Amino acid sequence: MEQGRTETAPSWLRASVPAQATPAARAARGEHPCAEPAYGHPDADPSPAPPSAPSTPARKLPQRHSVRGQILDALRSALVGGELIPGEVYSGPALGERFGVSATPVREAMQQLVLEGAVEVVPNRGFRVARRSARDLAELAEIRALLEVPAMLRLARTSQTVDWPALRPLAEATATAAARGDRALYAEADRAFHRALLALTGNRQLVLVADDLHRRSQWPVAPHGPAARTADLVADAAEHLALLEALAAQDFATVEMLVTEHFTGAA
Repeated sequence: MEQGRTETAPSWLRASVPAQATPAARAARGEHPCAEPAYGHPDADPSPAPPSAPSTPARKLPQRHSVRGQILDALRSALVGGELIPGEVYSGPALGERFGVSATPVREAMQQLVLEGAVEVVPNRGFRVARRSARDLAELAEIRALLEVPAMLRLARTSQTVDWPALRPLAEATATAAARGDRALYAEADRAFHRALLALTGNRQLVLVADDLHRRSQWPVAPHGPAARTADLVADAAEHLALLEALAAQDFATVEMLVTEHFTGAA
């Protein structure tokens, strides 16, 4: 990065992916608070102001991590939407040119995707989008079922103390995204709904682990593979509303069936 230059996201990126730098905002997106460290300007002097100039305001450091967060969101959407193809290698400078930023925030965002298993580092070339087989997705679905089915059944047993209608807007948001056929928007709404449900258990580690598994299950299966049809997304979203009704009615058999089938047929 050139000396003195402050990274700002291009106008199209700011409009489509709002910057949210606070820990609470990142948690609402399902990101680990520790996954987005703050980065200062490389030439910034961290020493305090000298006593001779107490009235001089503290120098505000440029916050590159907000741009990094926007790029990370954009890359995740591109992965889910099939714009980044499994098996293909993408360089930081090329993606930076595509997004209208330098390669630095792109590389930082890609490193987070490496941790999530979405891409792999290719030395001296860039990052390869990981290939995900049908077996990989089946294994992820099995693990999610092992975690979430018991959790949902426990919630059903305590349904009288839960305000289930408060979760309905989240379920309806998935239906809206599904009707639009927007795979990336649906993926985000889908995770938000499941996070909210699991948060009712009071187990924060369960929420973090399940959300990571959920995100991994949303990456593309194979290069040039068929995208989820709008009808598939609509059917998937309808299961959210049905699940809320089954939980409120303490219909244990239906809860178990819906959660298991939801993972098996997840887009």
